[in-house]
Order: sequence, then C-alpha cells, then structure tokens
Amino acid sequence: MHEAEMSAMVLRESGAPLVHEHRSLPRPAAGEVLLRVLACAVCRTDLHVVDGDLPNVPLPLVPGHEIVGRVETVGEGVSGLTPGERVGVPWLAATCGHCPFCHSGRENLCDAPAFTGYTRDGGFATHVTANAAYCFSLESLAMDDVHAAPLLCAGLIGWRSLMMAGDVGTLGLYGFGAAAHLVAQVARQRGQRVFAFTRAGDTVAQAHALELGAE
Repeated sequence: MHEAEMSAMVLRESGAPLVHEHRSLPRPAAGEVLLRVLACAVCRTDLHVVDGDLPNVPLPLVPGHEIVGRVETVGEGVSGLTPGERVGVPWLAATCGHCPFCHSGRENLCDAPAFTGYTRDGGFATHVTANAAYCFSLESLAMDDVHAAPLLCAGLIGWRSLMMAGDVGTLGLYGFGAAAHLVAQVARQRGQRVFAFTRAGDTVAQAHALELGAE
C-alpha cells in the first residue's frame, strides 16, 4: 500500500463477504476531518447493513460505526479538533439541523440524518472521513482504543437509557447484549439494583449478567 492510499473492507453485495481493497486516501471536505482508525468495534447493526436488513444501502460501502481514531487532517472551517487528537465517531454522522426534532434537541430523531457505516463509509478501514461536529474528543478518556470503541454506540444508547430512567434504586434490563452489559456495570457502581431479563434458555447471557452483578 502506497503512502497516499488506504486499506478498507468493502461491502459490494448484500449478504456477501466484505472485500479487502486499496483506495486513494480521501481529503476531508469542509467541516470534516480525516482520521486514522485506531479501533472499530462490531455492532449488531453492522450485520444488519451487511445482510441487507436495512433499506437503501449505498453500495459499495465500508461498514463500521464504533470508531476510535486520530485526527490526521482537518477540513476548511473545522474548529475544536486538531491534528493528533484522539476522537470517537458514532452511528449518527450528521443531521439536517432544521427539522422539529433538531430544533428541540432530539437530533437522534432527525427527519434527514446520515449514519456512519450505513449512508456514508465507516471505520472498517485504515482511514475514514467524518463530520467534525459529530465527533467526540476522547483525549480525557483513560481507556485504550479497543475498550473505548463500543462506547460509541452501545455505550451511548445505554447511557442515554440509564439517564432517562432517573435516580432509581432498581433497574430492569430487557435483553442482555452490548448496551445492557455496559449499563449494568455503571448501575452497580452507582449502587443500583439490576435485574436482567433474557430469552428462556440463554444461559450464556444469564451467566454474564450474574457475573456483572445483576439478579
């Protein structure tokens, strides 16, 4: 691979294996940053994208949306992020900024959103461009890249749910996957009692929940 190239795992056909490709290194557009990917976790939604369970996947596509990367280049008009800074890139890649949901602080319900690894290329690659306004600085996070990556989706939705539940003494977690196993650990540290509900017979998830302090 030449210095001006990047390596990527590309989805060319729904349901087919990803294909390893070399591509020209992209330049960040105005408002974007170019990141060298340090780690990208695998989310269940990535499998939905690859398997064709989500509509209108723009092929070819690089999946992956739980990205930890380091800024290499900043595009025109970018402020707040600098080359060398460690950042996280989540599922939500951009919003319209003018629909009723955006105006009411509920951008996650935007009428015209963009999504990392679904409507734009994601992090199963050595490099990725991202909208700088939707990146999180991770400079103050005392956690390695691999363990930090799942926080960019499972961690975000789990934390949002925990905050919406409020200051309660007891929590019920329905399903014990990526988000729930992170929420359980935070809740137990907060002194909350956690009950985990799983499918009947899912002994692996049940054992994991008990190991993390759930009942």
